[in-house]
Amino acid sequence: MSESRPEPSTRADYSAFRTIPTRWMDNDAYGHMNNVVHYSLFDTAVNGWLIENNLLDINNSTEIGLVVETGCRYFAEMAFPDIITAGLRVAHLGKSSVRYEIALFRNEEVKASAEGFFVHVYVNRKTRKAAQLNPALRAALESLQK
Repeated sequence: MSESRPEPSTRADYSAFRTIPTRWMDNDAYGHMNNVVHYSLFDTAVNGWLIENNLLDINNSTEIGLVVETGCRYFAEMAFPDIITAGLRVAHLGKSSVRYEIALFRNEEVKASAEGFFVHVYVNRKTRKAAQLNPALRAALESLQK
């Protein structure tokens, strides 16, 4: 029995947005954005949001998020010189972890060209032992839950 392919989500399904231009080097030999670039855009969207909201200081934060799981589903091609809007939401919050879901929207399109996720487990920067989400981070992440 075959499962039907899920429909791409829309911009209305996401809480925060970040615009990221594509680059010439993002295209592969087939003339579209290389698969690895999608993951880089996911990482840029999440960490950019954390930094802009004063939730991550990449050089000095005591706790940092390590990616422990990731995935991507592709719906439509993107390529340079497209402008990508990354939609961001939080699907799950644990004591020391968060599952981010990110959609990539090509130019002004309403439906996602790609959707992905990754799970951050927060750890102490020095010991790498799990650390509970601090109250400010938890509150900010709760604001991204849909």
